[in-house]
Amino acid sequence: MLLLKFISKRILSGLLVIIGVVVFIFFLFNVLPVNSANMTLGQRADAASKKAIEREFRLHMPWYSRLVYYFNDLSPISINHLTDDSHPTWISPSQISFVKLFSVGKSTVVLKEPNLGRSFQSRRKVTEILAENFPPTAVLALCAILLASIVGIVLGVFAALKQYTFWDNAILFISNIGISQPSFFAGFIIAMVFGYYLGHITGLSPQGPLLWVDDNGNTVYVWRNLILPVFALGIRPIAIIAQLTRGSMLDVLSMDYVRTARAKGLNYYVVIFKHTLRNALNPVITSISGWLAALFTGAYFIEEVFNYNGLGSQTIFAIRNFDFPVVMGLSLFVAVVFVVMNILTDMLYALVDPRVRVQ
Repeated sequence: MLLLKFISKRILSGLLVIIGVVVFIFFLFNVLPVNSANMTLGQRADAASKKAIEREFRLHMPWYSRLVYYFNDLSPISINHLTDDSHPTWISPSQISFVKLFSVGKSTVVLKEPNLGRSFQSRRKVTEILAENFPPTAVLALCAILLASIVGIVLGVFAALKQYTFWDNAILFISNIGISQPSFFAGFIIAMVFGYYLGHITGLSPQGPLLWVDDNGNTVYVWRNLILPVFALGIRPIAIIAQLTRGSMLDVLSMDYVRTARAKGLNYYVVIFKHTLRNALNPVITSISGWLAALFTGAYFIEEVFNYNGLGSQTIFAIRNFDFPVVMGLSLFVAVVFVVMNILTDMLYALVDPRVRVQ
């Protein structure tokens, strides 16, 4: 019961945060003095076309009405007016597929996918753009956090076991350098050294996308283009996880039950990996889970450096072209990823340490 109550509270708080983020993003992009019709049709469009676009993007409505419609679009369970001609901006079968649940007067409650709108520039659905660009970014972030977790934990454990030795000092020195380097700066250095100057040896390119469309129209994965961005994105979390693991290991090694296990003559590796490392990983797990969400945003800069097509490069392109529906949709998606990862982190932490459930 305690675990269920704990999870329910975290989910509720996460939903409240998402609602707050939606309101913030809405106001952030709806107070900007940009004409959506001009961005979509160009400056020379006729008045009738501009009026139609403004009606599609609901610019003829007051802000509070647009906010209600925005929430209705985003919600998977929403209200649909199919017969009310005064509100043509409600969902229509031509815009998005849905399943009718029940009717209330002229309105119908439907189950649908979140509607993030359409791009000003390409007129494509934002959900299509998101689905197309999410896989490369997800692969980059997951590979980076996997690399950081393995290397960081190994280095942290090794440094703790070799405390005050040359190896401990060397790992701390290198990790401090890694923490102080912004990802985009590390990306420039790595791309220049390993992709340009040493490219003939490494066989790697300083820039290139993960997904490539060949002459026959087939999508090809160019996995070698993933190597340098992963290292560039993983440098800082490697350094932080290594230092966090080292500190946590030293704290656990000084506890009475570890000294008792040693005094009883237990195998050295059993004491280290079963009794020490297992209890030292609680803060490390929290850090890894938090970094996974952070790497989605950190990947934006890395994608720009390495010309690695994904959510980051798509967002930067949309910002440059004032394509606000795309920017809003991608920003909201990243915010939701942060919230979901924090909820999952809390759940995982509660499973690892039952004391958390009573807080």
